[in-house]
Amino acid sequence: MNVQLDLTTMLIALVIGHLFTVMFIAAYLRGQKNDTTVQLFITAKCAQAAAWFVLMLRGGMTDPLTVSSVNSLLFIGYAFEAVSIVHCRQALSRLTKFLYIALVAVNIAGFHMILLFFNSERLRIIFASAGIAALIVLPAYRLLRGRTGSNLAKIMGYFYTLVIVTLLGRIALALLFNNPLSLFSHGANQTVMLLAQYLIMISGNTGFVLLMKERTDRELYILAHYDDLTGAMNRRAFISRAKMCLTAHARVKEPVSLLLFDIDQFKHINDSFGHDAGDRVLVDLSSQVKRHMGTDDLFARYGGDEFAILLPGTDEMASTQRSERIRQAVEESVAMSANIPYTISIGVLTVIPDRDTTFEALYSTCDQALYQAKALGRNAVSRALPAE
Repeated sequence: MNVQLDLTTMLIALVIGHLFTVMFIAAYLRGQKNDTTVQLFITAKCAQAAAWFVLMLRGGMTDPLTVSSVNSLLFIGYAFEAVSIVHCRQALSRLTKFLYIALVAVNIAGFHMILLFFNSERLRIIFASAGIAALIVLPAYRLLRGRTGSNLAKIMGYFYTLVIVTLLGRIALALLFNNPLSLFSHGANQTVMLLAQYLIMISGNTGFVLLMKERTDRELYILAHYDDLTGAMNRRAFISRAKMCLTAHARVKEPVSLLLFDIDQFKHINDSFGHDAGDRVLVDLSSQVKRHMGTDDLFARYGGDEFAILLPGTDEMASTQRSERIRQAVEESVAMSANIPYTISIGVLTVIPDRDTTFEALYSTCDQALYQAKALGRNAVSRALPAE
């Protein structure tokens, strides 16, 4: 059975696959803001497409010019692809940039030293495989790292790990056998290598597009559910999560505490120092509050300078202590970026919810406690009694 495929057909498929990826991504992003991650990936695909185009024009020749051009372009293409993945994971530091520049320079220089002074196909295969494996180690690690990574990220991490293992296997074959897997030797070995490149292209391109879609969905979720100034939940998201929390704790008859608070004389701060200073105070307040939040606690900017906290499973004593700690932390703090002292008043309510408990009723009762804290002279905590 003849498993060999036409070289030109395979190379055309590789070129078209990379170029179509570039076209689709560019068309999708047309008119949108520039995205460095996508620009890096597009550069990678253009370099890889250029490598296969050169090989196609040269008819798969093994002359030094063809070997040099194809491998140099592949080193550059895989480097840009790796950097785009690392950038997508928000881990592209200045040190990482220098590392990849150095890796590409070493790969290209080392490969040409072999090409010029030894010109051994086996050595070229060993060096090129090791060089490409080194380029994709970091993205594989970044995709697999951490427990919070998505299943898609982990699958992509395993994919790059598989590519690394395959390249190491290619090195082992080159060391053990006289007939290594080569792109330039006609026959079954060339077919295997081109098919492997095609599968890597399809998997890598599709995975990257899905990663970008996942990142966009995550950004849209944050925009829809969180306040962009303070990073706290917005009112709509908080109410939705709070209602679910009340329903869950009504089943197990566990307490839930609600805290409402705002900044004392916030209008005076805005009028005296400007709205920009007021925004810095809001950011500082959010930073102070977040230090006292537990994993399951809900914290939201309810509107203007009013904030809300829901403490699941927290009784009266614990919620009072938490409220006092927050109030004292704010009182002792000065908004570092604004250099403005400020205080807050807090209303607290603790209930053991049942199926008739509504968030709207809890908010109304807790809001009255907040007004009571204001009436006490501000910078105070006032507890509301749950309605019968």
